Amino acid sequence: MKKISFLLFLSALIFAVACRQAEKNNTVSMATPPKAKKIPFEIITHGDSRMDDYYWMRLSDEQKNAASPDDQTQDVLNYLNAENTYTDSVMAHTKNLQEKLFLEMKGRIKETDQSVPFRDNGYWYYTRFEQGQDYAFYCRKKESLENGTEEILIDGPKMAAGKNYWALGGYSVSEDNHLMGYGIDEVSRRIYTLSFKNLETGEQLPDIIEGTSGSATWANDNKTVFYTKKDPVTLRDFQIWRHTIGSPQSEDVLVFEEKDEEFSCFVYKTKSDRFLIIGSSQTLSNEYRVLEADRPTGQFRLFQQRERNLEYGIDHYGDHFYVVTNLDAKNFRLMQCPINSTTKENWKEIIAHRDDVLLEGIEIFKDYLVVDERKNGLTQIRIMRWDKSAEHYMEFQDPAYSAGIGTNPEFDTQILRYGYSSLVTPTSTYDYNMQSKERKLLKQQEIVGGYNADQYASERLYAKAQDGTSIPVSIVYKKGYKKDGTAPLLLYAYGSYGYSLDASFSSGRLSLLDRGFAFAIAHIRGGQEMGRQWYENGKLLKKKNTFTDFIDCAKFLCDSKYTSSEKLFAMGGSAGGLLMGAVANMAPDRFRGIVSSVPFVDVVTTMLDESIPLTTFEFDEWGNPKDSTYYFYMKSYSPYDNIEKKNYPDILVLTG
Repeated sequence: MKKISFLLFLSALIFAVACRQAEKNNTVSMATPPKAKKIPFEIITHGDSRMDDYYWMRLSDEQKNAASPDDQTQDVLNYLNAENTYTDSVMAHTKNLQEKLFLEMKGRIKETDQSVPFRDNGYWYYTRFEQGQDYAFYCRKKESLENGTEEILIDGPKMAAGKNYWALGGYSVSEDNHLMGYGIDEVSRRIYTLSFKNLETGEQLPDIIEGTSGSATWANDNKTVFYTKKDPVTLRDFQIWRHTIGSPQSEDVLVFEEKDEEFSCFVYKTKSDRFLIIGSSQTLSNEYRVLEADRPTGQFRLFQQRERNLEYGIDHYGDHFYVVTNLDAKNFRLMQCPINSTTKENWKEIIAHRDDVLLEGIEIFKDYLVVDERKNGLTQIRIMRWDKSAEHYMEFQDPAYSAGIGTNPEFDTQILRYGYSSLVTPTSTYDYNMQSKERKLLKQQEIVGGYNADQYASERLYAKAQDGTSIPVSIVYKKGYKKDGTAPLLLYAYGSYGYSLDASFSSGRLSLLDRGFAFAIAHIRGGQEMGRQWYENGKLLKKKNTFTDFIDCAKFLCDSKYTSSEKLFAMGGSAGGLLMGAVANMAPDRFRGIVSSVPFVDVVTTMLDESIPLTTFEFDEWGNPKDSTYYFYMKSYSPYDNIEKKNYPDILVLTG
């Protein structure tokens, strides 16, 4: 849950407007909220007893996947259906509004649309949508966009027809452009089946590979692919296999298995096409193995052995590997090493560590090194010539924005593809000439019905946290918004996993702004907007900073008269849903309403159960409650464990 979905915005808007309408019209629902039965269940950990009256709702995978529900499953279903019925009743007076908003938001989306093509190995690749279709066509043209014949690689509408669920995991084309591998999930569990297609004849090959992460990496012989298998229970990517086109899956070769349950693995090929890379990663460390892509049956060799708290990523150019690492560098630095001497004692510094700049990644071209950095919470793109004759930073115009390096598969070019967006600027794709510094707008998201950015304004504000830390706040509103405490505002945040939440555009959000709301993003600790320390000061035993930062941002917006507690709404999803639960417990009088999507709220019980998919990956984020220090700290903020009898704000909880 990294982006604010169309559904979440729609739900938030309906909820916010419904609350205001109900308050204005003194509308009171006569429906009786359902009450789930209570079956006391005691959980004792570190000598501490917790009573969970609703533990009975937990269902096993066998129960969830059974052909027909048993009594316990049916009880859970009956309760959920009762909750949905109650929600429908409470929201009944907004039915017309819901339909109006849906059509309004949908009406801004250009249904017949196409992505900006990118060039790779002699072909232009792009994705297009046709009106009335829910799925895309994935296409390419040889050499010329104007004169080339379109090849439909994947016909989404046709392949998804009649399916309850259909998702493309990814696709990749062999070096000779003749074969394609692609992954499809028809269950909605992110477990994909790999299939292969002859692009010259259109023939579907008999090769079928089950249980994968959804993508294939081609060796340079055009017949060997590497793929990642998932653990069917935990969903962890835990094995790398080698497959030869034309052979059954039973003959595939296991080339690597990640046995540490806190790590997941993956495979890719360097932009230079010279090396295949197997990576293993977890929250605090990485490890890589490399193999020449011309020798797919050879043995991968270890790049640098994993170490606790050593993070690094690698790419290749010429006679060297380039390493982005936190080795003696909290905010990361760039290192270089010979291709045959890759352990850390051979790493030579290229870009030094800086206390005020986070080095997030690099893109390598023949003549240029492009560096993705973050300073003062905002992305910077730095252009450097390899010969050190020149360097510069690209310029962006908005006070808060989202900018990022785009798809750049070509190596020998002066053109950088990048994306840009802000709270008032629709998503835009540019080509930037790294020599002349000229930029060309290739496409800007079209808002059907028209959009005038001059009617809206955005600001970058700073709230003071209770420990004195300045917390960035990005805000957007329609011009004329009154800053006298009378206007409504929706405050959003995430604040976990070091995810930096940039200020970007949403056409769905216009329905909110046009109805007099402001929308604000609190860039709270737990993200990584202000550098690595921003993340480290919002995780583990400092996790409460995430919650108090959000509350302090809310207080700041009220004190600054952007809104008031009677008109302030909060929203977050997944780990941001945990945030919503925590602030509801800690400061219920600060908010008029809260929207919480797929919230992670039963923190302690969840983290104690390692059979739940991906739980072991979370220990370095939240802590392992088997350690009493982390257990009692987690219990002190866990939303589910801290519910009290008191006046909570109106809360809309969405799940799936």
